[in-house]
Amino acid sequence: MEWSEGSPLPGGHRSVPHTADLRVEAWGPTREVCLAQAVRGMCGSFLDLAGAVGVGRREAVLRADTDEDLLVALLEEVIYRIDTHDEVPVDLQLSVVRGGLRARLSMADLGALPVVGAAPKAVTLHGLTFTRGQGGGWQCSVTLDV
Repeated sequence: MEWSEGSPLPGGHRSVPHTADLRVEAWGPTREVCLAQAVRGMCGSFLDLAGAVGVGRREAVLRADTDEDLLVALLEEVIYRIDTHDEVPVDLQLSVVRGGLRARLSMADLGALPVVGAAPKAVTLHGLTFTRGQGGGWQCSVTLDV
């Protein structure tokens, strides 16, 4: 599974108003697409990613006992990259590995992108959901401290 800004990705995402925080809902036909949509929703909530170009690649293997923990681990990895390296993913490839996922991220320079909102600082566990939908797809909802 992979996505690139500007290319079609099955599923979707949206930001939902939440007091002093950011709430992102995402959905997709597979778990990996849903995860990618959550990353896209989080990053698009505070940056205009249109025309963003990856200038570096990063890789992370994320292990978790539950799908919810995997969602948290992926979003925290992205927040870590934003906070410590001033970079944001503009392309994401996810592949299943034993006990988790391998994330291959194409990163853009944060300073080169227009800011449209407050950057996320942490993932909260309150109200976190990540489930298989009744129609066979996946959906998640997460609140982020901004």
